[in-house]
Amino acid sequence: MEPTEVSIHIAAAPEAIYDLVADLPSMGKWSPECQRCDWLGGATAAAPGVKFKGRNRIGWRRWSTKGTVVAASPGEELSFDITSVFGLPVARWSYRLEPDAGGVTVTETFEDKRGGTIKFLGTIVSGVGDREDHNRAGMEATLKRIKAAAEAG
Repeated sequence: MEPTEVSIHIAAAPEAIYDLVADLPSMGKWSPECQRCDWLGGATAAAPGVKFKGRNRIGWRRWSTKGTVVAASPGEELSFDITSVFGLPVARWSYRLEPDAGGVTVTETFEDKRGGTIKFLGTIVSGVGDREDHNRAGMEATLKRIKAAAEAG
């Protein structure tokens, strides 16, 4: 399966956008599904190898995941891998920042890494059958919220 990508232009500096997306404990401000993330192991900021716990919700359904930051380049990229409570691969999420005229193009990418068992269990836990379409809509909402916050200053 090809990765799902959504892009948006934001009239702000790449470093300002990076600060918003790399503040994972605040992800609930942007994402309609992720309610918040908590740094693990005493971490206080995104850096390669840093781990966090994500808390997600769709309607009455709630679940948690574990994440590991795999790339953290201020003003350029934030990427993290998500695993299930069983430690099985779920996804890689990335935010790429490309400066352009008057700001930056932000591209959010979802790479589905689930095997059959996690796809089956994930559908039961989240209630989402078509993860690609669901995530695309969520990514569009997330990027619009980030844009509104960044451009409001």
